[in-house]
Amino acid sequence: MTTDHPSDRFAEIDPVIHAPARLQLIAQLSVVDAADATFLVNATGLTWGNLATHIRKLEDHGYVTIDKGYRGRKPHTVVSLTDQGRAAFHTYRTLITEALNDLPD
Repeated sequence: MTTDHPSDRFAEIDPVIHAPARLQLIAQLSVVDAADATFLVNATGLTWGNLATHIRKLEDHGYVTIDKGYRGRKPHTVVSLTDQGRAAFHTYRTLITEALNDLPD
């Protein structure tokens, strides 16, 4: 995608992914098929409440799916990046890299 000014690329960056907590989550999910909530809390340092809020936002945008069930008697939540989420993250990485590379030294 071409723009008239290098800084215009920043305007194209997906704000849903760009939020630091959601960026951590989507980056973690981009390298696995799925991850359970316990792994995501430990990997990101988010609280359980923050994790739920950010996962819900990603789900609302079609970037993740959530599978809730039980492992034994304990609730078990597994989160997966959708094809749409993988594509959005790929686009995000491309745009942020190009935007930063276009800045003068």
